[in-house]
Amino acid sequence: MKKILFFASALAVVAATACGSKNASQECEATDSVPAGPQYTVLQNEQIDLTSFPVDEEGYYTIFNGKDFTGWRGYGKDTVPSRWTIEDGAIKFNGSGTGEGQTLQGGDIIFGKQLGNFELELEWKVDKGSNSGIFYLAQEVETTKEDGSKQLEPIYISAPEYQVLDNANHPDAKLGVDGNRMSASLYDMIPAKPQNQKPYGEWNKAKILVYKGTVVHSQNGENVVEYHLWTPQWTELLQNSKFSQEKWPLAFELLNNCGGENHEGYIGFQDHGDNVWFRNIRVKPLD
Repeated sequence: MKKILFFASALAVVAATACGSKNASQECEATDSVPAGPQYTVLQNEQIDLTSFPVDEEGYYTIFNGKDFTGWRGYGKDTVPSRWTIEDGAIKFNGSGTGEGQTLQGGDIIFGKQLGNFELELEWKVDKGSNSGIFYLAQEVETTKEDGSKQLEPIYISAPEYQVLDNANHPDAKLGVDGNRMSASLYDMIPAKPQNQKPYGEWNKAKILVYKGTVVHSQNGENVVEYHLWTPQWTELLQNSKFSQEKWPLAFELLNNCGGENHEGYIGFQDHGDNVWFRNIRVKPLD
């Protein structure tokens, strides 16, 4: 089943805020209005049963068993692409050397249950010069081309990203602003501070807390990023990033409303064309 969502551009939120700041007797000028945003389709796929996974006394569900891909599938797909394998109890993406080329054997993967308020814990490591990411609140989004054909949009236009990177050897670490593309950063928006990443080839511990709009990234036991979704702060962060209204209207629209109507979405791992491993993956719902 599919569900088509028609949203006004998220700039309407900015305009509405500006109107709200005026005297109550004043009406917004016609120039405050904004055109309707892009039309897109959010794919509504069957959800897996989280309670079928092992749970510990703290309420954490182990969502990767170290043996197979139970509960996981490709983003926009029914199965896991073949470049994703299991090695020594970890999920591994086998680099294609094509960067974000997204070959037919590759592509991002997601855990097949949408979550809203949760704590996610896992470990990750990369090869020298590798790049990847951890997504959350992701939607599976399609747009329609002029010829009527459907196009699956990339996961990162609807989901905030916890950056996974070899800071010492990948050039992305030097791009962005103030290190906001280094590991554990909110990609292209907020730098992780302190930056306490372990070198390539070593395991790093990641934790992501999402609770009623508050998001915290932790790396190797320290909180390094905090921000608040669905607020003027969040809109401003987007406007100052590669996902701004001017640069990428659809991404701005989706991210400004990330998680959709229910503020829920998928957890996902990125195929950026490089070798990366994930293990000890567990999640605790906070609803």
